[in-house]
Amino acid sequence: MNTLTPEQIAQNYTAAMDSVDLINAGKPATMSANEWVDTLKRNKDHLLIMLAKTYWTTENLTPFKLASV
Repeated sequence: MNTLTPEQIAQNYTAAMDSVDLINAGKPATMSANEWVDTLKRNKDHLLIMLAKTYWTTENLTPFKLASV
């Protein structure tokens, strides 16, 4: 297993927060309902993967948890 640097962990956190922001923003008007369902699933799956990571130390994971349900 490779150990991540603090910078890599920060990048992963930022990427997960991008998923949170996308989910919380809701469906864009230009996106079809089917596309939105797929987008939601992919981003929620991403958050579940991120929540399973063991390298988090002081990061606030509450937004991940709330957006992934």
